[in-house]
Amino acid sequence: MTTWTAPEIDRTHEPLVADERTMLEGWLDYHRDTLLHKCAGLTADQLRTASVEPSALSLLGLVLHMTDVERSWFRQRFAGQDLPDLYDFDTDNDADFHAAADADPEAAFAAFRAEVDAARAATAGRSLDETFTPTRSDGTRTRTFSLRWAYVHMIEEYARHNGHADLIRERIDGVTGD
Repeated sequence: MTTWTAPEIDRTHEPLVADERTMLEGWLDYHRDTLLHKCAGLTADQLRTASVEPSALSLLGLVLHMTDVERSWFRQRFAGQDLPDLYDFDTDNDADFHAAADADPEAAFAAFRAEVDAARAATAGRSLDETFTPTRSDGTRTRTFSLRWAYVHMIEEYARHNGHADLIRERIDGVTGD
C-alpha cells in the first residue's frame, strides 16, 4: 500500500518590479505556494499533527482553512456567488481546523487548488477599485470593501498562517526555511 505524501511545490516567486495588480497577484500566489511548500513531503499523519495541545492547528487544518477563506472572500463575498459554506462555524468556530482529523489530505489539496483557480476566475478582469458589501447570515449588510483590500487582506492572512506553518513543520521534522 502506497502512502500519500504532499507533493513538492515549484513555488512562484513574487515579482520585484510590476504594476499594482501583478504585484498583488504575485505576492498572493507566492504565499499560496508557500503554504503548500511547508507541507511538501509529509504524510497524512504528519499533516494532521497539531501544533501543541490543546490547539487543533495543523498543516492540514491550515490548508482546509485557507480553502474556506479563498472561497469566502473571493467567490462568496466579492463575486456574490451563492455557494454553500464548507464548514458549520455556527456550531464550531474552528470547524475547519477540527475537520483535519478526518480529512483526506489528497482531496483537501485538490480542493485548495480548485478553490484558488476559482478565485482567480472570479477576480479576472475586475478592477481593484470595485467594491462589495457582503451580507451576514442574518441578512444584515457589513462594511464595504474593495477588491484591492481583499487582495491585501489575503496576503496578510497567508503570511500570518505561513508563520504558523513554519513552526508546525519544524516541530514535525525539524525542517526550517522560507
